[in-house]
Amino acid sequence: MESAKSVVTSKFQTTIPKRIRENMNLSVSDTLDWEIENEKIVVRTIKNNFLTYRNTIKTGPGSIGDDITLAREQRAKKYR
Repeated sequence: MESAKSVVTSKFQTTIPKRIRENMNLSVSDTLDWEIENEKIVVRTIKNNFLTYRNTIKTGPGSIGDDITLAREQRAKKYR
């Protein structure tokens, strides 16, 4: 088990030590899940694998003008 220390600041923030970041291959878009288990803090990574959603939404050429008109109509309905 790898261990490292960090300090909690006055704003309750902390820095993930470089050794841990590198070992866990963390990047700036990753999410950390914090839990308490048996009076211990357990931190797990949740990777944002956005590429797993590739090709799930069909896209086409589209029209900016039509999109703007549709957005304005939907917004107008919201405030009626």
